[in-house]
Amino acid sequence: MGYFEILGLKKEPFSTSPDPDFFYLSKDHERALTNSLIELRLKRGLSIILGDVGTGKTTLSRKLVQELKKREDFCFHVIFDPSFENEYSFLEYLVRNFNCPINTNDSPSLLELKESLEAFLFQKGVSENKIIALVVDEAQKLSPMSLEVLRVLLNYETNEFKLLQLVLLGQMELYSTIMNIPNFFDRISFKFTLNPLDYGETKEMIEFRLRQAGYKDKRHLFLEDGIKKIYEYTNGYPRKIMMLCYKALKKIIVDNKLAVDGKMIEEIIKEEEKAGWHKTSLPLKRDY
Repeated sequence: MGYFEILGLKKEPFSTSPDPDFFYLSKDHERALTNSLIELRLKRGLSIILGDVGTGKTTLSRKLVQELKKREDFCFHVIFDPSFENEYSFLEYLVRNFNCPINTNDSPSLLELKESLEAFLFQKGVSENKIIALVVDEAQKLSPMSLEVLRVLLNYETNEFKLLQLVLLGQMELYSTIMNIPNFFDRISFKFTLNPLDYGETKEMIEFRLRQAGYKDKRHLFLEDGIKKIYEYTNGYPRKIMMLCYKALKKIIVDNKLAVDGKMIEEIIKEEEKAGWHKTSLPLKRDY
């Protein structure tokens, strides 16, 4: 029996896996998701969502995909690791994953790949009136070569709209990279920076994930002073919150306690520090 079952839960509430059903929509996440969907629907071209490690970008990308699956007029693909050796490998990947028709039985040339992708975009986007979207997670891994490929693809358009819609989710260094590519930067229609959660959102997220995991007892598993300590230690970074909450629930069982309080969180923090898991300095909130 898992610890979550002992506590009256049906699922693991604090897994760090990007399950969209456990995705808590903070004010920032909701704004990023809503605006991304609007940009896609209006076919504006390029959206950029930035955030430090652990701010929920990957889970946001899964939530976005979940929303796109509900819409029949979308044709989309998600790249989880955009590391490509060269232009050919990137274009070949896109042609293969979008199932673009290509008129050759041999290895297609670079020109044939470009022509196949262009024809696909016009067929789907104009003839079939579909919205073609490419969502890229870990977008800070995109090389200048890959960004140039995407820039060229954004040039495919009608008089009214872009044929390919891009949503790039990446760490803060992505912003510095694209700032140095003016003819890519000026194509951004929407850009947003995810900030860590505030205290109220931290509390709401913990309670939300417990409910999603099936917790129905009126007794609070996390007391107010425990949540305050969690927020102080994590600075509102969702991934850090999840990891600390997971350890706290395990400690409830091991120590035969009824709830997580401030003292218990302090004990967990001391144990981590003793083991060498020292708290690192975290960047300040920022927006662009």
